Amino acid sequence: MSLASIILALVTLQRLGELVLSRSNTKKLLARGAIEVGANHYALVVAVHAAWLGALWIWGRNQDVNLAALALFIALQGLRLWILATLGSRWTTRVIVLPGEPLVASGPYRYFSHPNYAVVVAEIALLPLALHRPLLALIFSGLNAAVLVVRIRAEARALSAVSGPLVRAAS
Repeated sequence: MSLASIILALVTLQRLGELVLSRSNTKKLLARGAIEVGANHYALVVAVHAAWLGALWIWGRNQDVNLAALALFIALQGLRLWILATLGSRWTTRVIVLPGEPLVASGPYRYFSHPNYAVVVAEIALLPLALHRPLLALIFSGLNAAVLVVRIRAEARALSAVSGPLVRAAS
């Protein structure tokens, strides 16, 4: 088994684990009165991410690994964990708003409005580059950017509808 295949297996397992966590958190949030918005574009988000990973398995699994790009990708996982820890039970892969709850303003959210999206943008570019597939990095970065435009607009509308103007609560 190549190093690239091992990396792809680990990323695939990570993503599947995140989907399990997201489903659990979503159920708990909805039970607390949370509202899902933007569900109509969620299938598109999943499709882009699944296609990205599938394309990497098809065209990248036997490639040499660019260790510099891989090191950056691995460093992003620390930021991903910080985001997950900061959001805790409020982290999902869907846009879920909890009326009456302040926006999270601690951890990386103190510095960025959308740190999770920034991580995903970087990951979608870096992993193909680590596998010497710059065209995949370009294609999926473009597709992800298009999906993020729709998603961030839906999220901003939803958050402003339940909490007024987007002002982050102090932590």
